[in-house]
Amino acid sequence: MKIHEYQAKTLFARFGIPVPEGAVAGTPDEARDIAAKLSQNRYVVKAQIHAGGRGKGGGVKLVESPEEVYEAARNLLGQNLVTPQTGPEGRLVRQVLVEAAHGYRQEFYVGLTLDRNLAQPVIMVSSAGGMDIEEVAEKTPELIFREALNPRWGFLAFQGGNLAQRLKWEGSLFRTGAALFANLYRLFSSLDASLAEINPLVVTDDGRLLALDAKINIDDNALFRHPEMEELVDPNEMDPLELEASRYKLNYIRLDGNIGAMVNGAGLAMATMDLIKQAGAEPANFLDVGGGADAEVTAQGFRIILSDERVKAILINIFGGILRCDVLAQGVVEAAKAVQIKVPIIVRLEGTNKEEGQRLLNDSGIDFAVAYDLRDAAEKVANLVR
Repeated sequence: MKIHEYQAKTLFARFGIPVPEGAVAGTPDEARDIAAKLSQNRYVVKAQIHAGGRGKGGGVKLVESPEEVYEAARNLLGQNLVTPQTGPEGRLVRQVLVEAAHGYRQEFYVGLTLDRNLAQPVIMVSSAGGMDIEEVAEKTPELIFREALNPRWGFLAFQGGNLAQRLKWEGSLFRTGAALFANLYRLFSSLDASLAEINPLVVTDDGRLLALDAKINIDDNALFRHPEMEELVDPNEMDPLELEASRYKLNYIRLDGNIGAMVNGAGLAMATMDLIKQAGAEPANFLDVGGGADAEVTAQGFRIILSDERVKAILINIFGGILRCDVLAQGVVEAAKAVQIKVPIIVRLEGTNKEEGQRLLNDSGIDFAVAYDLRDAAEKVANLVR
């Protein structure tokens, strides 16, 4: 789950990570009023969308007065901001963050994420702050320093010292920096985050550390332990179909192709998408209805696939184990009765109650084709969209 920068900075402050003073605004008037209450006489206005590269897209404005804050907010709010991470369609700006602007003498990068090869969290630091860390890793990997953190022991004091030393921090900066790294890990582990990032972390003109940007992603699978995090969800930043699928606990991700896929089991869904691509077509979605889905949930999944106007054909690929083939078929039939179907359907059923599932589909009046194995299913649906 992604959250906005202003929300991440609120969490940073709660865990003792220093951030600039500021607040979020939904109108130009609110933005000007916020600026008038800040202690600095320079300000930064930042578009709040779930995408990076806002500065490159013109979504970060440095201004000199509350009136200029008003103008910057007026130019951003209600506009579609296109960044390297949004794609050409961009994202609509509904809020801006207004902060006091601070002078600084050096930028750094700090990030905490999971290293799947090590099966451990890893904290990364670099003196090349303010740049895309992927670009730094590709062109100057020697500028990135890492410390793997054993979950059993957590963040150890000497590791904070190691990182501060790598960044050539000394004196009070060494001590406050080591403490900041420890606090970032405390946030990361306490919130079940998958990413906690500061880019840039700066040393201000008066020698303080300040997180000028903040990014936090929360592991969706851990949200049951953090019900308060649900309040941070911004439905406007989610794909409408993905939002609808989440209401039914469906694992749905919208993609760029035109073949809708309904599969049970994440591994089988991935294999199905691979075969669709090998057959020369492109999947329109990842949809795992899961092993515990009933007819109603299956019907909702089918309806969501049909709601995507790009879908030109549907491939249903079910292995009847926990989810029986007849339950899946009943869900498809119920959805078909509620939604007008204008695209061809390929069905491959295998496993428990396969014959009963096929009978339900045959008797439903739905026009569909039968596939006998995975490759046959993928090739048939690819031929249809051609």
